[in-house]
Amino acid sequence: MVSGWTLFIIDPVSTWSLMSSDFPENSGMSAVIKRIRQFFFPSLTRAFLLRVSIVAFSTYLFLGYLCTPIFVQGKSMEPTYHHRTFNFCWRLRYISSKPKRNDVVMVRFAGTRVMLLKRVVASEGEWVEFRKGRLHVDGREVHEPYVRYPGNWNLSPRQVEKDCVYVVGDNRSTPIEDHHFGQTPLRRIMGGPLW
Repeated sequence: MVSGWTLFIIDPVSTWSLMSSDFPENSGMSAVIKRIRQFFFPSLTRAFLLRVSIVAFSTYLFLGYLCTPIFVQGKSMEPTYHHRTFNFCWRLRYISSKPKRNDVVMVRFAGTRVMLLKRVVASEGEWVEFRKGRLHVDGREVHEPYVRYPGNWNLSPRQVEKDCVYVVGDNRSTPIEDHHFGQTPLRRIMGGPLW
């Protein structure tokens, strides 16, 4: 003892033997270690295999049919959704309602593997046109605060057919010929992005 302090010399080998002898088999520390070992290396019982099967099947249903993961590829929806970002398509979004103007939707393009991310700008029965890059619906100009890259598009008026919506991307800086847009049947709307 030097001026109120005690000096200990620690030997790792003897310390480990002291620690293991201090905790008998039925102690709390041994139970924690046993639980950790059981968590990482579980016994392959019927109950365990049933739980794993239920979790795998539930995950398959959830990610395959309710909340499909998507990878945004392309710049047609910038700056709202950026190229090479990740999101989910919530497939139940329009189960009891139809998409409304300004909703961002996932449109089935080819099968269920390729989808387009677009914004609804008009519903059935409405007239759509572009004049010098400005969107007009039923003859009135529509304010679009989400369009940061306007173009100089010109498109003659056309009426949206029954059970269809008119969709277009937010990035209008590309020529109109290079942009995928137009009316699409409601049955091709797969849902909307989760965020």
